[in-house]
Formats: sequence, C-alpha cells, structure tokens
Amino acid sequence: MTDLPLPLRRLGFALLGLGCTGLLLWLGVRVMAPGGWTVWEVLTLLCLAGTAPWTALCAANALVGLVILLRAPDPPAAVLPALRLARPGVPRRHTAIAVCIRNEPMAQVLPPLGRLLDGLAAAGAAEHFTLWFLSDTEDPVLVAAEEVAIAGFRRRHSRVRYRRRAANTGFKAGNVMDFLDHHAGDAELMLCLDADSEMSAAAVLRLVACMEADPQLAIVQQLIVGRPATAGFPRLFQFGMRAGMRSWATGQAWWQGPEGPYWGHNAIIRIAPFRRHCRLEPLPDGSPILSHDQVEAVRLHAAGWKVCCLPTEDGSMEGNPPALPEFMARDLRWAAGNMQYWALLRLPGQTWMGRWQLVQAILLFLGAPLWVGVLVFGALNAATGGGAATPAGGLAALLLAGFGMLHAPKLAGYAEVLLRPAIAVRYGGRRAFLRGALAELGFTLLLDPISIVSKAIFLARLPFGGGAGWAPQNRVDRGVRWRDAARLLWPHTVFGLTVFGLLLATAPGAALWALPWAGGLVLAVPFCALTASPGVSAWLRARRVAATPEELAAAKVGAILC
Repeated sequence: MTDLPLPLRRLGFALLGLGCTGLLLWLGVRVMAPGGWTVWEVLTLLCLAGTAPWTALCAANALVGLVILLRAPDPPAAVLPALRLARPGVPRRHTAIAVCIRNEPMAQVLPPLGRLLDGLAAAGAAEHFTLWFLSDTEDPVLVAAEEVAIAGFRRRHSRVRYRRRAANTGFKAGNVMDFLDHHAGDAELMLCLDADSEMSAAAVLRLVACMEADPQLAIVQQLIVGRPATAGFPRLFQFGMRAGMRSWATGQAWWQGPEGPYWGHNAIIRIAPFRRHCRLEPLPDGSPILSHDQVEAVRLHAAGWKVCCLPTEDGSMEGNPPALPEFMARDLRWAAGNMQYWALLRLPGQTWMGRWQLVQAILLFLGAPLWVGVLVFGALNAATGGGAATPAGGLAALLLAGFGMLHAPKLAGYAEVLLRPAIAVRYGGRRAFLRGALAELGFTLLLDPISIVSKAIFLARLPFGGGAGWAPQNRVDRGVRWRDAARLLWPHTVFGLTVFGLLLATAPGAALWALPWAGGLVLAVPFCALTASPGVSAWLRARRVAATPEELAAAKVGAILC
C-alpha cells in the first residue's frame, strides 16, 4: 500500500471518498423517498449533499490511516521517506528556534523552552540552536514584565535572543518574516513555535535530521497533541483530538505526499525558500491574510518544494483553549481566516493539490450552516407530517453513518489504541482508555451542535463585517460564571428550545431522534459552565478520566520522587 506510486494513491483515495459520499447520499434517499418527496425533504437532502465532501474526507482519511497504523512496521516512516534517511545525532546546520509571543503569561511560556534548551545541551547540540523570542506585545506594562522575565531566562540560558516590534504589522506572518529579513543571520533552518508550544529535544533533532536528509524539504510539520490539562474542557477535547489527528494525518500524508499541510507551529522550515516564496501580499480588498500557514505551504508547493507531515505525536505538544468561550473564539478566528481563501483560489501559479488544500480548509467551516439546514428542514418536515413514512431503521442507519463518518478519525484512533496493547498501557490500560473515550464521545455529542451553530452564525455575519479579528488569546484556566455562559450562548439555547418545542408539539417521536444530535443546544449554558468548573475538573483529574500518557508518566515520576 505504501509502495504505490503517488498518482495511484490519489486515484484510490478519490474513489474511496466518492464511495463514502455515495453511501451517505444513498442512505439519505432511502430515508426520505418513502411516501413521496416534500419540499423540506428535498432541502434536507441538498444540505446533506453539501456536507458530504467534508464527511467523506474524514472517513477516507481515517480508513487509510488506520490501515497504515495497524499494518506498517513504522507508520511515520511509511508516509515520510525522509524519516527513513534521517541521520540521528548532532546536526550540521544552525537552527533558529522562533517563539512568537503577544501579551503572554511568561511564567507559562518559559519552562517548556528551558526544558528544550537543557535537552539540546545534554545531547551536545546546543551550539547549533539559538532561541529567539519574537514579541508583538504592545501594552507597556506587559512589555516591562516580559522583558524582566526573559532577562532572567537569559541568565540561565546563553543562546537566547529577544526582539520586539512596535506594531503588530502582518500579525504572526509579518512577525516571522521581519525576523527572517533582519535577524535570522546564518541560520539555515527555523523551528517555529507558538507561545503554548512544547517540544522535546529528541523531537526537534529528528525534524532537523529529516531536513538534512532531503534538501528539497521546505517544511516538515510535526503532529501536535495537547499538553496535560487540568481543566475539564481541554482535558476531554484533546483526548479525542489526539486520537483523531493521528489517523487523519497518517491517511492524509499517504495521498498528499510532498504537498502536505502546514499548521503554523511545531514545524521546521528551510529559511531560504520560505523567505523567497512566502511573502504574503494583501488580499485584493487590501486586508491582510489571517490564516497564513496553509497559504505559505501552497506557495512552496507551487515553487517545487516539499511540504510534508510527520504523523507522530511524541515530543510535540501545545495548549488547548481552557474553556468553551476561548474554544469558540479560536474557531471563529480560524473561520475568518479560512474564508479568505475564496479570494486565493483563482490566483494563477498554484498546483491543483495546493488549491485542494485551500478548498479543504474552507470545507472545515462551510459545512456548519448546511448542518443547521439539515436540522431545521428535517424538523419542519417532521412538524408538517412529512416524516410519517420515514423508516426508523433507515433513519438510524443514516444518523449513525453520518456521525461515524464525521468522527471516523477519532474512532479509528480509539480502535488503534484498543487493538494495540503496547499503546493502551501508556493510557493506564484498555479499561481506563475506554472510559476516557466514552466520556469524550459524550462530550462531543454536546459540543458539536454548539460549535456548529456558532460557526453558522459567524459565517452569516461575516459578509457584513462580522469578522473575529486576530486578538491575543487567553490560555489560563478559569471558571465560567453561569450568567456569562448565558450571555454568550443564549442564541444557541433559544434555537435549540425552538426546534425541540416545535417537535414536541407536533411530532414527539421526532424530538427523540433529534435529541442526540441537537441536545447540546438546550444544554449549552450548563455545558459551558460545568466543563470549566474547578470542581468538575478536579473530579475528572482525581479519577484520571481522559488522562494522557504524558499526564500519567508525570504522575508516576512524581510518585517515585515522593
């Protein structure tokens, strides 16, 4: 399978995706056709068809990824040839470690970087790396605190530099390019980190070795998993995200090959081609490009350089939003950036795979209003008696297929762990892992409708100037007061109550069918408050629910030291 030529891989993947799409639409027709077609059923099917490309992509990536994860002796090397050629040991090239910061709590930023520098020193590679803090902090009070913290850090680590811009021109992409133009010096490679990134020395040296093994590589993007979290929301979210990204990235790397993604951090970059090809001019309307990373990857594809994913998770972590409000804000920032890609699709000089990367980024958010349409039109159909002839078995199959395909990456990741005892033991064994997986799936059932409605509202407002901007992020755990949750989520609650009220009044049986798929809307406020609650979070931690291998390893070390 991994020996197939790339064109055949892409053809096979396309056929698999079309097969998943066909199955979903066939089930939709079988459910809605009995008794004749109503206007609401036609609209529901059209919306379902609009969501099918992303749903099929999820399923196909997951299926391919799971096969490779279970059958390949070394799955990452099976999809990244440079890993097989990489020479371990001290690197030959100088790498700048660039950490982009803006209004960050430095007490959280610095310790992981200190551990990275200590690890590089222990490996005898310290002189080949220089750590740069690229600051866009503007508030004078925060600037002073930042400077004091970094000065203290520099007294313990010599190969550390600090540069602060007076203005946040071009956002993060502008920050990075300014550094490359004026400060990178003799560095040939750049490891790009976010303020909440954490990487081990072994992972960094592996990325450098890949770049040295293949001079045509412009970016190698490491898989990123969540750092051990204390709050309930990120704890549950990243448990599923971790499983899903492993299978998704492995499957995607198999068919995208050297025209893969860039996610903006925890990746190593060859400076010369990046500086030459990745200067981002404003969009035709004069606004800056917000989601820069995938555009930079597409530019490098077009110039003949390789952008590859290393789908292994060890030694590469990030922080996740501490509560639902931050999660929603991050999602909407990404949505604003990804929707800009419509203006870039028509630009000449891109590869067809590069254009697909942009389309894929758009599809990530474009399905939200269509899923809302499926719910609304389906509810109206039931309320007007149009679902009287709907076969219950067919409807159950359609709902399960839709959920299964949409969440196939995480389900495949869960299956891999349960089928591989050596991996399961890192989670505390199969029973502990299964408990975390079930808790996360319940969490997902409640989160999905809230997230979908948020995106749909945002996309509806976007043409009228309702963009989210690119504001500094809160990364600190916090509780969410019930009244604050209600202020944020009242539209979701009202929408959910309206849908269920209509169904309960006209078709109570349909309300039961809708409950697993839209119940999160009615429960949005308590969901927001409880997943951020210190008490609930402490309960999850005490019982090791959804504990990651890193959390369990740290607890084991702590117990030994005590």
